[in-house]
Amino acid sequence: MPLVEPEFKHPVQRFAHRTVDFRSRILVMAVVNRTPDSFYDDGATFALDAAVGAARQAAEEGADWVDVGGVPFSPGPELPAHEEAERVAPVIAALRTGGGPAATAILSADTFQPLVAERAIAAGADVINDTTGLHDPDLGRVVAAGGAHLVITHSLATPRSPVPSPYYADVVIEVRDHLMRRIELALSLGVPEEKIIVDPGHDLNKNTLHSLEITRHFHAFATLGFPALAAVSNKDFIGETLDQHKSARLAGSLAAAQFCVLNGARILRMHQVGPAVSTVRMTEAILGWRQPVTLEHNMYAGNRAADRTAGSGDGARWDAVSTTRTERAAR
Repeated sequence: MPLVEPEFKHPVQRFAHRTVDFRSRILVMAVVNRTPDSFYDDGATFALDAAVGAARQAAEEGADWVDVGGVPFSPGPELPAHEEAERVAPVIAALRTGGGPAATAILSADTFQPLVAERAIAAGADVINDTTGLHDPDLGRVVAAGGAHLVITHSLATPRSPVPSPYYADVVIEVRDHLMRRIELALSLGVPEEKIIVDPGHDLNKNTLHSLEITRHFHAFATLGFPALAAVSNKDFIGETLDQHKSARLAGSLAAAQFCVLNGARILRMHQVGPAVSTVRMTEAILGWRQPVTLEHNMYAGNRAADRTAGSGDGARWDAVSTTRTERAAR
């Protein structure tokens, strides 16, 4: 069993095109950044066609969710909201109307700008992923009016501004308290309780020791009663811990992600979708939340008596597997 099993205020969440029971489901959120200076891919998906293609590929690989961003979190010049909207909204619109798995995936806009959020929701976004934790309260009002979900993330700075040498007396307690205050703000702005998701913000205005600490104590955020998101993929805290370039951080990312899951995370924001989906589906199966896709290993009829003796199976299951294999061979 997981180390932590959160008691959700609203375990079943309804998005536009799917319903998720977070008591027994882990979602993989794919990252698509339509920026010329994105952290991970250095602008590889800046062009509209490239961004849409990457998002569709992610959905084909099993991503439950696609997060579309138009500006990076890292410090830099402000991008006018209408330009950011022109980067984000067309990608979401193309995915929502283009058919295939991406059309029914959960779609989010990674933005702190109310105008961008408004246009993204109009284009078909289910969620607004605000890495500033409602720095602009108007964003909360837009989300509430549009009926979307809101990801509330912990960070300290004015958007795209640096925080040199961030200090926390106790990073876990302070991040948790900050998230609780921002949840109260979101509720006061009209965002329904059942549409709130929390993210402690790995590496966002935190050093590597801080990010390791919030990973180690992820249960502190997962037990707030809301689905918790872990955005650990290829982050600098992994690179500094293992002395690895961002292109070599997959194993560390998967290890950190799975540790967060065992401590209550239910959404993983990941760059490499295929390995992340395999990790998540295997974890769900180990936890007893998901059945194997096939059952063939040591499942031939001659093992029925031994299996019954060992107390690890039943005849009906063997018969069902035997029938399935026979039907498959006939095809």
